[in-house]
Amino acid sequence: MFWRLSAFYLFYFAAVGVYVIFFPKALQMAGYSSLQIGILLSASPLMRFFAPFLFLRHLKLDDRTFLGALGLMSLAVLLFYPALSTFRTLLGVNLLFGAAMSVTLPFVETRALESLDRKTYGRARLFGSVGFIAIALWLGKVLQSPYDAVVYLAATILTTALLGAAIVFADRTHAHADTPGDGSDFDLLRHWPLWSAFFLMQVSFGGFYNFFTIYETAHGISLETTSWLWSFGVVCEIVMFYFQGPLLQRNLHTILKVTIFVTSVRWALLWLFPDSLPVTFAAQSLHALSFALYHTTAITLLHTLYRRKALAQQFFLGISYGLGGFVGAVVAGKLYGPHLFLFESGIALAGFWVLFLEKSEKIRR
Repeated sequence: MFWRLSAFYLFYFAAVGVYVIFFPKALQMAGYSSLQIGILLSASPLMRFFAPFLFLRHLKLDDRTFLGALGLMSLAVLLFYPALSTFRTLLGVNLLFGAAMSVTLPFVETRALESLDRKTYGRARLFGSVGFIAIALWLGKVLQSPYDAVVYLAATILTTALLGAAIVFADRTHAHADTPGDGSDFDLLRHWPLWSAFFLMQVSFGGFYNFFTIYETAHGISLETTSWLWSFGVVCEIVMFYFQGPLLQRNLHTILKVTIFVTSVRWALLWLFPDSLPVTFAAQSLHALSFALYHTTAITLLHTLYRRKALAQQFFLGISYGLGGFVGAVVAGKLYGPHLFLFESGIALAGFWVLFLEKSEKIRR
């Protein structure tokens, strides 16, 4: 199961790399305006936010639903090619794609946490980072037309779908499913400080994901060097995924607080020393904590707090990377300027402080 999960993460996050890094450029090459690109790219995170609410009462996230989502994801990615020239059609395809993606990763994350121990999970998950950085380095050299990005997106998504199916059929005796109820068995408000911290943490990443390259090149750091800064952050992330196992045996609430506080420090360093290459590399090294350790700690903590574990993973992606990513992009666009990362540091710090309102429960090992 380890290698099936590792291969899934490798191609899934390679697909994410194509979509996040190169699809905006592909849309620009296809003649779309900045406003149209923003609307198109907001469709997927918004679907990630809304989709989990359907699973509170009406749907259950089981093997059949997962396989259906893989099929929908495959269909959507094949439709990108003919839809690329028509805005409304492409928006519809993005909505389908986002809906399918909102189901696939939470299902696999839940299966991974149930099949692997915490140490082994991190080592499987690091393959996602390898896939992300590999596609970033390769496609950055060969991308010539918007259809190149579509072809690579289709190839990685279709491979991901096959590997997802292999995970299901490798263990047909695994009967786990999140059974829908009346919604009362899944209480977001009980842990509202935790969910608020997840949201604020991702909002603070808006400036980094959307403006880091623009910000650094505006302060005299070359585009080539900035690409190495991105790559260095992912390398640090991979190292953390490999060695984080012992850390996850400690108090997860405390680790979460540390990772969010470190993220606030990271953004403050970018604000204070925007033209210092050594400090910027040091700030990027903190990606090991503010992404890798934070992500694993968050999903592991939710796995211990909620009976409906796959639904918890869906809401984590929906509230943080979905709604938080959407709001973060909008906020960063409004605040962009010399003090952008000061504001982002303050947002992350707010997430750190709100966690002190969360009551720590005994963690089930």
